[in-house]
Amino acid sequence: MEGKCVDSTPPRPAEWPPVTSSELWTRATADRYDAEEAEMSSATVLEPTLTFLAELAGDGRALEFAIGTGRVGVPLRERGVPVAGIELSEHMAAVLRRKIDEDTLPVAIGDMATTVVPGEFTLVYLVYNTITNLLSQDEQVECFRNAARHLAPGGRFVIELGVPPLRYLPPGQVAVPFDVSDRHLGFDTFDLVEQILVSHHFTRDGDDGRYRRGNSRHRYAWPAELDLMARIAGLELDRRVADWDGAPFTQDSAKHISVWRKPA
Repeated sequence: MEGKCVDSTPPRPAEWPPVTSSELWTRATADRYDAEEAEMSSATVLEPTLTFLAELAGDGRALEFAIGTGRVGVPLRERGVPVAGIELSEHMAAVLRRKIDEDTLPVAIGDMATTVVPGEFTLVYLVYNTITNLLSQDEQVECFRNAARHLAPGGRFVIELGVPPLRYLPPGQVAVPFDVSDRHLGFDTFDLVEQILVSHHFTRDGDDGRYRRGNSRHRYAWPAELDLMARIAGLELDRRVADWDGAPFTQDSAKHISVWRKPA
């Protein structure tokens, strides 16, 4: 949840110190991100996401924390929703800037827990498990506080996050696979004391049998823990569903879309 390539120097926070635990995305990772996440950028995936977010934004503005290369923010802006973004990686923001100009979709470089952008928003959102890039509970609480700081009364904060798959861990095992395919092997390992998971990726490059290895650290959190973070930030749970289509959230759901509201 990272040569300067963005068009202008974006605002940075003056009052709150930056959060630094998030791992910074490199230029190489940013340049291949869209190709590796092509399925997540498909109409099948994006259409319900954009519909859900656009309905919550209404006639107001939307702010995306960790906007990345604009997978969601750019098409949401193209739907007519005024969107701004915060992004830690200048390399990811540079890829976004190839798609859309700064005046149409402004992006501030900084972390999502402390960076402040001008104005109020009816919607702040954080998708694709990205709150886990903040590696401590305190930082995740600050992310909620930052969302509340930007929201207009009655506005909403949305998070898309997987449910920690600890039910798949038999005694003594610390790894859970999440993708096994011809071109990619992915599995998570868990530190159950610190609530840290490490995602490991082995990605096949070309057809010569070589694999590229990568990993990233994340702090997983349960839905109830997020609700407490929201309460600390002055937000209240509005609804929780299992996917962007609005399926009911149950004990068997693999992820959740949670919406918290700032009281009017």
